[in-house]
Amino acid sequence: MKTFSATPADIEKKWIIIDAEGVVLGRLASIVAMRLRGKHKPSFTPHMDMGDNVIIINADKIQLTGKKRDERFYWHTGHPGGIKSRTKEEILEGKHPERVVVQAVKRMLPGNRLSRKQMTNLRVYAGAEHPHEAQNPEVLDVASKNSKNTRV
Repeated sequence: MKTFSATPADIEKKWIIIDAEGVVLGRLASIVAMRLRGKHKPSFTPHMDMGDNVIIINADKIQLTGKKRDERFYWHTGHPGGIKSRTKEEILEGKHPERVVVQAVKRMLPGNRLSRKQMTNLRVYAGAEHPHEAQNPEVLDVASKNSKNTRV
């Protein structure tokens, strides 16, 4: 029996839309990372871009548990004394709330060239509007999956 290794001709990409309203950030990020890599497919090949194109809407209505709203994102400007920081709450209420979701998904992927290519298949929008209706995306309901796994 031979091991199957996918070729570019074998890859079939779909468009998936996910509504992030009320979904816990880490759970959403792990599901999206799995979809971007293509690990949900039986023909998964680690060195090929097998993943789907994922659209996330309502990123500004994401749910954070515990004290995660007070955690800070840090970056450096490159100048002496140029370290900057903002809390996740400040980012969610600011101009670009989708950056919290993008960063969470990015950190769920391995840090290599292929994952940077796979991140180009992710589109995140703060509101419910998106310009990808022509691709006829399938709706993936992650909110119901979370409700099954949570304890009462």
